[in-house]
Amino acid sequence: MTIGDLIRLLSDGEFHSGEQLGERLGVSRTAVWKQLKKLEAMDIPLEAVKGQGYRLSMPLELLDGGMIVAGLSRQGRQHLARLFVEETLPSSNEFIRQRFAQGAGHGEVCLVEQQSAGRGRRGRVWSTPWGRALMLSVGWRFESGIVALEGLSLAVGVALAKVLERHGVSPRLKWPNDVLLDDGEGQLGKLAGILVEISGDTAGPCEVVVGMGINFFLPETFRSRIEQRVAAVYDQMPSLSRNRLAAELLDELMPLLAGYEASGFAAWQAEWNQRHAYQGCEVEVLRGQQHLVATAESVDESGNLWIHHGDRRERLGGGEISVRGRT
Repeated sequence: MTIGDLIRLLSDGEFHSGEQLGERLGVSRTAVWKQLKKLEAMDIPLEAVKGQGYRLSMPLELLDGGMIVAGLSRQGRQHLARLFVEETLPSSNEFIRQRFAQGAGHGEVCLVEQQSAGRGRRGRVWSTPWGRALMLSVGWRFESGIVALEGLSLAVGVALAKVLERHGVSPRLKWPNDVLLDDGEGQLGKLAGILVEISGDTAGPCEVVVGMGINFFLPETFRSRIEQRVAAVYDQMPSLSRNRLAAELLDELMPLLAGYEASGFAAWQAEWNQRHAYQGCEVEVLRGQQHLVATAESVDESGNLWIHHGDRRERLGGGEISVRGRT
């Protein structure tokens, strides 16, 4: 029995006794009770009524590989080699890297309900509640070298923004790898992070893993433990299915990766700048021990962010640099 098995039974809106759950899952009532306690610890609220049993307080949509593939367009499907859906992994990026090590990986996608060692840029931990995020990684093998892949994380951010805009919201992009959304209180909060990992020769070929973590629904108890403003898809789009979002996103991502060597970031530059969260605004730039306040300009055809401070203009090229909006 897995957490997912239990959630599937409890998600039908009906009450189930411990005895019924045990029979359906082939385990003892004691084992069921232990798993129910785990759900509560994972911020998945339960209703318990004496004489009736247990059910989830609100529905939880599990990832469904068949539904996602069925939702892809013909173009999206032609670039997809294989789709994996896992309940728990240390890291979906690491999963795809291992697939590359096994001689596969290209055109493969891994989605996971929860990661135990997920991370973002600069080694930061990316933490989400079980089944309440959309975490995926895509593997792609490029013949060109690393220079041809400049700006890829920014282009991926545009792809996600375009998908969300079809559902009537206006996400903003934060250089170099974040997607922001109104957090429900009139402030921009972090909706998604993008992590692109490249291995191989500088001149090519190279293997790329594009990882994305998107907050889908964040319980208040979970939000209170996060030390930055965050947003979730549910804040603005409560009726959007997680599986539909996955399919629509892959429909954008797979053709993007297939054509990126030919187009480069120049094809995405204008669209990124149109959604620039801090164009013309004061930002804090953190670079190692250096901290400065500057005004953000636009990004260039290589995905570098131009800023000016005092009489000086400067180009930021990613790496260990963080840019934050000033409130």
